[in-house]
Amino acid sequence: MKPLSIAFLLFVAMTVSAARADGPQQDGPKQDGPKQDGPKQMADAVVASRVVDVWEKIPAWNAPTEPETDTTKPDANKVAGKRVIRLGNVAKPELHLFPATGDDCADTTVVIAPGGGYSILAWDLEGTEVAQWLNSIGVSAAVLKYRVPTRSEAQNWLPAVQDIQRSISLIRSGAMKELPAKQIGVLGFSAGGNAAARSATAPKRFYDASDSSDEASFLPDFGVLVYPAWLVQKDDASKLIDDLKVTSATPPMFFAHARDDRVTCMSSVTLFAELQRHNIAASLHVFADGGHGFGLRPNGTSEDRWPLLCESWMRSQGWLTK
Repeated sequence: MKPLSIAFLLFVAMTVSAARADGPQQDGPKQDGPKQDGPKQMADAVVASRVVDVWEKIPAWNAPTEPETDTTKPDANKVAGKRVIRLGNVAKPELHLFPATGDDCADTTVVIAPGGGYSILAWDLEGTEVAQWLNSIGVSAAVLKYRVPTRSEAQNWLPAVQDIQRSISLIRSGAMKELPAKQIGVLGFSAGGNAAARSATAPKRFYDASDSSDEASFLPDFGVLVYPAWLVQKDDASKLIDDLKVTSATPPMFFAHARDDRVTCMSSVTLFAELQRHNIAASLHVFADGGHGFGLRPNGTSEDRWPLLCESWMRSQGWLTK
């Protein structure tokens, strides 16, 4: 069996129930803070080694007034037979750090943006479980708890993109010593994929620089987009939305999408085609089945293979080496 297959099988063998139930360490980007408890339901998620505040002063937005909580109901849909933590009312953005350990770890960190329609965050399915997988292939991860819901914002994507840009600058500046800063990727699912695509093609920083960390670049070195949402025009899926522009500076990208996804796979196909037109390295995988919101939990469908394909792509690009 090839090494990359072993790594993924080791990930699949992991169970969320093995996670510690004690809360993560909370702190700002420059100093350790006291231990704090999160929502009670978050005990089901894997615990990060450290939690860092993204902002000292959060950009203006219509923040929720209700407390942060897991919104999943007892009868909610499960994925691969497991419940999903659907985290809502996130007013305080955080980076949950998962540094890779071992002698063969890569000089790469990936910022993970879970999906959830800019209303909630699929915190374990598209967040902490993905960090576990990245750690299993020697890559450090930072799961971004970005601001939701944003339905009352004029641009519902803006808070998430601001949070991603700030996160990349923080890591690249060396504010988190346990995370490698040589190569930084962004990996997003669904709405998180929309935010990741916007961040990778951003023509500017979407907030005013606030400290020395913002002197570091906000652009990722690569992007991984898994069933990204709303990247094409509603009346013509062969065209990207107007505010998504690919240039020679756009980084390489990997795409995974199911053909039968209710969120059209043309978001992936059309953005890939535009990258190809600009001769930018990209890898596109549209699977026959799988639907939407599969994360990387094995479902017995063709999309189960996307983590192996992504690992192979990352290795070919040199992001799995020191």
